[in-house]
Amino acid sequence: MENVPHPARELALIDQELHRMEARRGQLLTRRSYLVTVLARPTSQSPDRPTAAHTDRSAASTASSVTPAASPPSAQNVLLALGGVLLTVAAIAFTLLSWGHLGIAGRSAVLTVITLAALAAPVALLRRGLASTAEAVAGFALVLTVLDAYALYAVALPWANGLRYTAVACAVLAVLWGAYGALLGALRGPLPVAVVAAQLPPLLWSVAGDWTALTVAWTLLATAAVDTAVALWLLARHPAPPARHASRRAARGLVVAAAFTTGGVALAVAAWSSVDAGTPASAAGPALLLLAGATLGLFVAWRAPEAAFVCAAGAGLASVVAVGGPVRAVVPAGWAVPGYLLCAVGLLALVTTRLPLPVRQGLGAAGGAVTGASLPWALPSVAATLLGGATRATEIWSGAPDGARAALGVRLASSWQITAPLVLATAAGTLFVTYRLLPRLSKDVVPVTDVRRSRTAALCGAGVLGWATVLVVPLVADLPYAVALVVPLGLTAVALALAVRPRGPMGTAGALTALVVALAGSASVAPLSLAARPATLTVFAALSALFAGAAVALRPAPARGGAGGEEPVLGEPVRALLAGVSVGCATALVVAASAAAGLPAEGVAVAVLAVPAAVALLGARLREHPVAVPVEVMGGAAGLLAVALALGSLPVLALVLALGGVIAAGTAVRPERRRVAGYVATGLFTAATWVRLAASGVSVPEAYTLPVTVAALAVGVARRRRDAEASSWTAYGPGLAATLAPSLLAAWGDPHWARPLLLGLAALALTLAGARLRLRAPLVLGGAALALVALHELAPYVVQVVGALPRWLPPALAGLLLVGVGATYEQRLRDARRVRRSLGRMR
Repeated sequence: MENVPHPARELALIDQELHRMEARRGQLLTRRSYLVTVLARPTSQSPDRPTAAHTDRSAASTASSVTPAASPPSAQNVLLALGGVLLTVAAIAFTLLSWGHLGIAGRSAVLTVITLAALAAPVALLRRGLASTAEAVAGFALVLTVLDAYALYAVALPWANGLRYTAVACAVLAVLWGAYGALLGALRGPLPVAVVAAQLPPLLWSVAGDWTALTVAWTLLATAAVDTAVALWLLARHPAPPARHASRRAARGLVVAAAFTTGGVALAVAAWSSVDAGTPASAAGPALLLLAGATLGLFVAWRAPEAAFVCAAGAGLASVVAVGGPVRAVVPAGWAVPGYLLCAVGLLALVTTRLPLPVRQGLGAAGGAVTGASLPWALPSVAATLLGGATRATEIWSGAPDGARAALGVRLASSWQITAPLVLATAAGTLFVTYRLLPRLSKDVVPVTDVRRSRTAALCGAGVLGWATVLVVPLVADLPYAVALVVPLGLTAVALALAVRPRGPMGTAGALTALVVALAGSASVAPLSLAARPATLTVFAALSALFAGAAVALRPAPARGGAGGEEPVLGEPVRALLAGVSVGCATALVVAASAAAGLPAEGVAVAVLAVPAAVALLGARLREHPVAVPVEVMGGAAGLLAVALALGSLPVLALVLALGGVIAAGTAVRPERRRVAGYVATGLFTAATWVRLAASGVSVPEAYTLPVTVAALAVGVARRRRDAEASSWTAYGPGLAATLAPSLLAAWGDPHWARPLLLGLAALALTLAGARLRLRAPLVLGGAALALVALHELAPYVVQVVGALPRWLPPALAGLLLVGVGATYEQRLRDARRVRRSLGRMR
């Protein structure tokens, strides 16, 4: 701490350092101002480098008070822009509002002189290095040329067509602005403005002539072709313009953007016309335009590698619409999408040719986009097949329908029904071919980083689409009801076989896909089978067997690409899922079989208990297997279903609960299930007893509570024997409260003497037993119950005595009691502490 300077010395050091920083800041600002001035000069002039003496003198002059020598360029540009806007507004106001104060010669002379002066001013400004000012004045000059064109129209050519005159004026102005920007290359505005103006004449001329939309589209395509030629010429002549030719770069970018915009609009109009065409003849014109646009796109893709992918993709889409348009006009309405899809497949075939790589990639992307866009056409049929069976929920066992359509309850258009399998099959085949060709295409055409995963994804997609293809065939062909059941069952069996034993490069993703497909198929066929009794029994039996077999057949298999060792494709959670679904189907089978046998709901409830009984036996064999818990949970769910079915009859409900308790007690024999199953068994037996008593008309609460108390006290005694340190509240509290609380409530409303007497004797016995055995729970609960019973019995006499006493006597007695307690307060505290210590020593 001796090196710390005095505060006055430290303050002086800080001031000196701040002074040096201000001096350095002044030097940097001076240098910055000089560099800004140099950059604003024309490129032909080479700036002289300032000497060190000049820099030092400038720094010395700004050391004490530093201010920038010039305004920042951003502020300068804002000021110039505002000035140009004001001049433009003034010129427009002069032309439109003050025009009548001058004659024809005067008007022309004024605008001509101002325009020429504005066009010439940027030349002098650029020579003086005032580039920003020159830009602002040039922009003002361009606006003046537009006003000149308007003045010429208003004065000399008022009879001319407005749109055509505007088209001619835009063409002339585009040429003039282009020449002006080429002469003054340092200006960044004229060339881009010329490019924008050049796009308008063809469009305006075509609109003025009331041409058809297709003719306007041809005009736009021709404009796009010219823009493309200009862009390619600029690219070939000036592949990389220097920084000082920023206007050329901007103009080239605008030309490219204009080409894409006009060409895209032309193709969009042609595509709409093709889709809207009603005859092949009317579709031929849009098709020709689309083919011309596709040719232009392929030409650009061949010549410009930078835009090859986008142009090739657009050309591919245009060719698909062009070829599919006349086909759509010939075939029925439902066959339009398959026609476009087949054209896309032909486009995808070009991917394997020797075309340039970006062209093949673009064509492949276009074909893939059309293929993907065609799938929603088939989704209604797939959705109807998967969800249509739910309509049978309200018509269970109403009889076998005539066909698949009647069974599913859907009436789709015949064209949709016919073409849905074709669309799905074509898309599936495309993905399968992609899967086969992907190793070869991944080297150049398809930029994928993981070929194996890409192939797996393609194979899974092909499998799902193939499954959907076969699934919708019964609906499309309106096959018999039996076939509509067999097809999804067969597909479910195949999918489960692939899920548990995946083939080839399917891996985990393929196995999971097959599992999802199997679950979806089973969920669709299960409600569909509710139309007839034999179908319901057969389908649920088959599903239960299939899922059970899959759960047994599932085995760990090596996953490709694993880092050493073997990993299961589908693990034990999937096995548990399969087993659970099998138990659920078995439960449905038992319910259906019992209902088919004519049993009432109560009889079905008793029969359903066979499922949890079988699950309990199976669980005894599985023991610690991961599948055991899910299977037993499904068995418990079947038991809950049995209870729900038996709610209509109390005696049967008591029987079901008792049988459930027996099953749970048998499960509790197993050490790993003893704790949970024991509680469940106790609860079921208790519930069965209560239901049986209620069915017999017993209303005495002790009949319901005493069995619970006896069982709970037995458990408490067993626990106290194992653990002598266990609290009596834990061991005996719940059992005693289960009987004392309901009995107290009943005693307080019972006008007879037998219940209070018996309850008081029982409470007295509990109190004495708790005091003798030094158990807190019996002592406290018994004493409290005894006090409440005594209060209940003495309450009428107390009321009579209080009613006979004078009104002033109860307050006086209360006051005497309080005085006595206050006078012996310390003694009472000692007594309370002694009682608490006594209770604390008890268990």
